[in-house]
Amino acid sequence: MSASEPSGAGGVPWQRIFDQAAAAMAILDLQGRYLHVNAALCRLLGYRSEELEGRDYRDFTHPDDIDDEGPVESEHPLEKRYIRSDGSLIWALVARTFIRDPDGTAVYFLSQIQDITQRREAELLWQRSFANAPIGMALLDLKGSWTAVNDTLCSMLGYSREEMLSMSFADVTYEEDEAPGMTALEDMASGLVDSVNLEKRYRHKDGRPIWMLIRATAVPGADGTPAYVVSQYEDIGEQRMVDAHLAHLALHDPLTGLANRALLADRLDHGLQQLERGNGVLVVVLADLDQLKPTNDRYGHAVGDQLLIAAAREIQQAVRAGDTVARLGGDEFVVVSLLPDAAAAEQLRNRVEDHLNTEVVVHGVMVSLQASVGYAVTSDPTDAPDALLHRADREMYASKRRRREANGGR
Repeated sequence: MSASEPSGAGGVPWQRIFDQAAAAMAILDLQGRYLHVNAALCRLLGYRSEELEGRDYRDFTHPDDIDDEGPVESEHPLEKRYIRSDGSLIWALVARTFIRDPDGTAVYFLSQIQDITQRREAELLWQRSFANAPIGMALLDLKGSWTAVNDTLCSMLGYSREEMLSMSFADVTYEEDEAPGMTALEDMASGLVDSVNLEKRYRHKDGRPIWMLIRATAVPGADGTPAYVVSQYEDIGEQRMVDAHLAHLALHDPLTGLANRALLADRLDHGLQQLERGNGVLVVVLADLDQLKPTNDRYGHAVGDQLLIAAAREIQQAVRAGDTVARLGGDEFVVVSLLPDAAAAEQLRNRVEDHLNTEVVVHGVMVSLQASVGYAVTSDPTDAPDALLHRADREMYASKRRRREANGGR
């Protein structure tokens, strides 16, 4: 056996094992020339053994991946590209180790080559998809720190990539929204769930809130347990405002912003349910404006609308923050309130009447705001909402008659 060939046990067995190995392998001299190549490497590169042996490995290496210092033993496998016989490229993971003589002197290199083209193409596809996604994307560790973020997410939150990678999602989450996010992360980290969807507010670098729809998925590691989390982020602030606006319109009077009939019915039902716990009395105050039609006839409907808005404002000043104020349409208003006793209910009725009988300025015109007010009180949770409104309506008309009689029938 010549000095250019590695020796083996008996000279033949090593070569038989080498040639029949499933992994692509080559033996090179210290200058980088192929001395022996096995069939797997020939299939990988598309050459016959005689076309490879005696040639420098750099002849088949992509120019950008050539190591000018020549082959060296590497502690870790290196990734590089080879040029196949048809001109196509493959990505390979290359492990190099010395073959030493009995004195320990390196005399050859053993190169083991694994085709990782599909893996690299998948990684490249993921990297490009991640970087160029029109939505925010990020990788997080199981403690919630960002380990990779794309430009879209940085732009959405106003931070540079360096700033983002120094923070966790908790650093930009509103305190009120932090608990659901932490719970979701803990559930994924423990393997309880694979993915979660949630809506929460992030704080932009300039301080304003951003509503986000977040889709997060736990990615398992080699042992099958969650290793990290990949998340997608969509700014849904505008949609939430649209949804909130539509929901508001469905339950509120468009002119005054007060509750409408649908919301009033819900608040009445809720108030009656509260009475089952012995929570005082439920009072329904009903007010009817006396001067809306004359105001419309004299000044026009624009001033009449402003009178309604002024009346709504006056009622809101007469009630507590938790009370419900509704407009039934036309010139009728209703207040629903839970109060300690009947005396407090009468005081509320009187405050509403005082606020609705005053002078207000609308469109630069001083207009007399006058209203007749009635009320009904109950401590019985089985009372029907319509019956309460009817009793308040009857009491209001009795008040209107008394007012007219006091004014000589006018």
